[in-house]
Amino acid sequence: MAYRNFQSSELSRRSLFRGGGYIAAGAALSTLPLGRGAFAHDVSQSWPSVAAMAEKYVSERKVANLFLTFGWGQNDMAHTVGGGTLSMNGSTPVDMDSLYRIYSMSKPITGMAIMMLIEDGLLTMDQPLHDVLPAFKNMRVLVDREGALDDTVPVTTPITMRHLLTHTAGLGYLITSKGPLLNAYRENGLVGGRVSRIPIPGIPVVEPAPNLEVWADRLATLPLEYQPATKWSYSCSIDLLGRIVEVASGKPFETFLKERIFEPCGMDSTWMTVPKSEISRMTDNYGILAGMPLPIDPAAATIYTDAPKIPSGGGGLVSSPKDYDRFLRMLLGYGKLGDTRVMSEDSVRVGTSNLLPETVDLTGSWMVGQGHGAGGRSVNGTFGWGGAAGTLGAVDFNLGLRSALWTQYMPTEAFPIRAEFLAALESDLTAMRAAKAA
Repeated sequence: MAYRNFQSSELSRRSLFRGGGYIAAGAALSTLPLGRGAFAHDVSQSWPSVAAMAEKYVSERKVANLFLTFGWGQNDMAHTVGGGTLSMNGSTPVDMDSLYRIYSMSKPITGMAIMMLIEDGLLTMDQPLHDVLPAFKNMRVLVDREGALDDTVPVTTPITMRHLLTHTAGLGYLITSKGPLLNAYRENGLVGGRVSRIPIPGIPVVEPAPNLEVWADRLATLPLEYQPATKWSYSCSIDLLGRIVEVASGKPFETFLKERIFEPCGMDSTWMTVPKSEISRMTDNYGILAGMPLPIDPAAATIYTDAPKIPSGGGGLVSSPKDYDRFLRMLLGYGKLGDTRVMSEDSVRVGTSNLLPETVDLTGSWMVGQGHGAGGRSVNGTFGWGGAAGTLGAVDFNLGLRSALWTQYMPTEAFPIRAEFLAALESDLTAMRAAKAA
């Protein structure tokens, strides 16, 4: 099965950072006059503007669902605002157990897998990549990132684990590379996440490499776009980390995730291959054309029931709001979820901190004025990332808050949902403060 390459300019994730304040916006929740203990499971009445925004998008049939979750500290259950249905024409409501394609919200999970291997003593943060994958020992760098593939110079600094975790290794990506390098990525099947079985206009069909080992070997034959540790550039590095997990741990990537993260966290609905028995709770994914949603991956025929040739640590997972909230809760507990220690406190503290090399130039990148940790954005005590189909998830360590936004449409910039959510949130908080002061 050929993959539909979702990593095109039309499906750019740049819009993730237009609403970047979302991750820190949860800080305002601590001022809620009702107090944390007064939250019911559905807290829409406390957030009328947020609830109205969600209702507007759903009732106007712009999206099938818009579902938000908020959780404090180690409280077992996140609370919700919004709703909708699994599909535009369906009647089954979304809830905490609904299944969503989380795309790049997979990245923080993969980042924490690497932090576990560092904790185990099998890797180190500044260890050269070629120690684990020797094929990457003598990498070359393009003189012109859009130029000929044979016009290169040697690397001046070896790629390290830190570089891979923070998109500073100089690697390319199907959504960011250009010219001959982009063509080479396509020809070598260097795909990440999947979108659909349906041909989508403007999105090339790319036949993936046969497995993650071959994928990594082929990547090693291509030049870098930048010298390592010099430029922040969104890349396929988190997918490459999946292969590093396999080599360092001696286990298939998906097996490691299941044994070390999903099972200890009680995440029983997170997969790269969705069991056919669970399709009844999966959302449809929509492409937005001229403001109209068109199904591009209906649950009944989803590509996610096929085992992927490339288990993508950068964008391959399907999960539920309940499951991802448990992952965020584990992070918020500095590696502990309830009585279960999943990873060490130090590993979480380091992995959610700013790991960017001091030599990196952020000029012109999405990360100006921000930091990047192990697979996610790190700034002002917050850590998180978003997905190509509109999802977002983050923790705020300063407040002990975990929060997420759930919907399914592409590209994310088709609707200003994230910006409108921030405005609605602030509106509700202003009203609450005024009522409290009265």
